[in-house]
Amino acid sequence: MTTPVTTLAAASQGVNGVALAVFIFFFLAVTVMGFLAARWRKAEQSDSLDEWGLGGRSFGTWVTWFLLGGDLYTAYTFVAVPAAIYTAGASGFFAVPYTILVYPLIFTFLPRLWSVSHRHGYVTTSDFVRGRFGSKGLSLAVALTGLLATMPYIALQLVGIQAVLDVLGVGGGEHANWFVKDLPLLIAFAVLAAYTYSSGLRAPALIAFVKDGLIYLVIVVAIIYIPIKLGGFGEIFHAAKQTLAVHGPTGKPRGELASGPNAQWAYATLALGSALALFMYPHSITATLSSRSRNVIRRNTTILPLYSLMLGLLALLGFMAIKAGTNTHGNAQLAIPQLFADMFPSWFAGVAFAAIGIGALVPAAIMSIAAANLFTRNVYKDFLKPSATPEQEHKVAKLVSLLVKVGALAFVLTMDKTVAINFQLLGGIWILQTMPALVGGLFTRWFHRWALLAGWAIGMVYGTLAAYGVASPTQKHFGGSSAEIPGIGQIGYIGLTAVVLNVVVSVVLTFALRALKAPEGTDETTPADYTADLGDKGVTADLPPATADSPAGH
Repeated sequence: MTTPVTTLAAASQGVNGVALAVFIFFFLAVTVMGFLAARWRKAEQSDSLDEWGLGGRSFGTWVTWFLLGGDLYTAYTFVAVPAAIYTAGASGFFAVPYTILVYPLIFTFLPRLWSVSHRHGYVTTSDFVRGRFGSKGLSLAVALTGLLATMPYIALQLVGIQAVLDVLGVGGGEHANWFVKDLPLLIAFAVLAAYTYSSGLRAPALIAFVKDGLIYLVIVVAIIYIPIKLGGFGEIFHAAKQTLAVHGPTGKPRGELASGPNAQWAYATLALGSALALFMYPHSITATLSSRSRNVIRRNTTILPLYSLMLGLLALLGFMAIKAGTNTHGNAQLAIPQLFADMFPSWFAGVAFAAIGIGALVPAAIMSIAAANLFTRNVYKDFLKPSATPEQEHKVAKLVSLLVKVGALAFVLTMDKTVAINFQLLGGIWILQTMPALVGGLFTRWFHRWALLAGWAIGMVYGTLAAYGVASPTQKHFGGSSAEIPGIGQIGYIGLTAVVLNVVVSVVLTFALRALKAPEGTDETTPADYTADLGDKGVTADLPPATADSPAGH
């Protein structure tokens, strides 16, 4: 979950020794856990993509809950949501309703995806799309979109770590030697890469317990302790209202304490579009498919909203930072780390920084594993080496997970952070274009594969061009993710407009292609596959991946 924020700038200050020591303690603890995770629930045959990339498909309700929570509620969420509220006020709260909307939506289709994936040994959404529509081209489009959307997401986790290091005083400042400035981030990256390579999905699954425990602790303490120091919520909201009403260089108020009628379309479409996109991301699906039964998924959709409560409380920290007069050094991303440094005793500030730092490691690990699964199954095996053995898939996936993290690190170190943020905004628009093929395919075989591919292409092009045309006070292009909705005249989320266009094109072309009797491809699934559970005959995590040449289903 991300929101537009300003460019990262170091908060050059002295090192907070106590906070740094606490941060290092927790970082070392989770590092040890990451390497020990390789022995946790280890299967006899561990050299396979199922074991490394999906944890053997063996996680129960609580492990899956922590894994999905650690996957979806990232360090960048911790930094960016309250930073958006600190900058613009109520518009930043869109993340709260979208994390409420998403769970009823996924209740309808994730159990079906789990069932068909376990029946056929699918590891990625692209595996399912290929099997359902008999189209490697459509499968490749879904895989490349997932890879494209995931890379900047990983980069932004590193941005979150960098913000914490800057406030701790170990970032070296903007004018320091590049090696000194980036060394702490390089060390964090090396540790992340090593234990992910060694332990696969088991590492973030185990560490997620620590990460979420720390985050809940920090938020509960912050929501009680900081308001007491600031004079109560009445004072906080009063200060926020006055500050946000001040007119900036553009002649408009900085923001609003409560959204006005002019912002309702943008707010509603952004919340709905973000909810639809969240479980299209490969890392969300990877965490889902790692569970041991469809009932685990159903139970998780009922208890995951507890994280939405946490997010609502977290968002209020943006108003607290306004009241506290937090100095962000021109960078709103530093608002919450700096607020913690200013308000908490040094030892507890270290705990808070550890929560953010570990909150970056868990999702970054899952994202890199998800990207590796996509490349291995849907590029390497489908196009480069169809005869690849499970052991070869396992080796390739581990290497690709390293390359993905190296690419994300290079992105962070060599490019302006605004570029990473812009690409993440685009990532949400792009990944939403895979929804018709994935969710549509889970309920119907009516869509034609070529129509879905054309709809995907139109949605991608429209979304990218529309985002390119959005300007902000600080940049000419890619300045946001909302633009005028054609035919309505209201400002709305580009991704939602693009996916509506995507669906319209897919429907129209499906009618045309069916009239022309264009070849539809082979569906290897059957109706029973979508409701099967682990105890049902034929469901096993050990089945080989299905191929497009399997007999037709329905």
